[in-house]
Amino acid sequence: MTISVTSPITGTAQTGLTAPTYTHVADTPPTNNGRQVAVTALGGTQAGVNVHSVAAPFTVSWFRPSVFKQLGKANPVTGLIANVPKNQYKVITRKGVLPLAGQPYQTLQITSIVDVPAGSDLADPANIRAALSAHIGALSQQSAGIGDTAVNGVL
Repeated sequence: MTISVTSPITGTAQTGLTAPTYTHVADTPPTNNGRQVAVTALGGTQAGVNVHSVAAPFTVSWFRPSVFKQLGKANPVTGLIANVPKNQYKVITRKGVLPLAGQPYQTLQITSIVDVPAGSDLADPANIRAALSAHIGALSQQSAGIGDTAVNGVL
């Protein structure tokens, strides 16, 4: 994988966080087709935020397919490919959060899934990259709004 995230990660704007950064170390991912980092130190102002621990994990993981799917053959009569398989890539962030003071931590999970139709990696890489650029840009642009919505339920 070409995923090689540098430390620290500069966080995006969120209500109540000022210039957040996340120093991390390489960690062992849950499967051998991934990479993972664990957050070990915080920067900026992040009152009440914890770093990674067994009880309250704080990890970011990247996964690729364990077996890549290939594009099948076209129908000899119609020229169409009836079933185009997809190769799935994931990014999962896990963070321990308290559901109520005095209770054990629960794991909040954020998952982004990218389903890339087999063959499009060769036939249309520019549009794959454009989709990812727009998706990640929209998430980044709306980081604080998504955070506010996750806390207050207002969209």
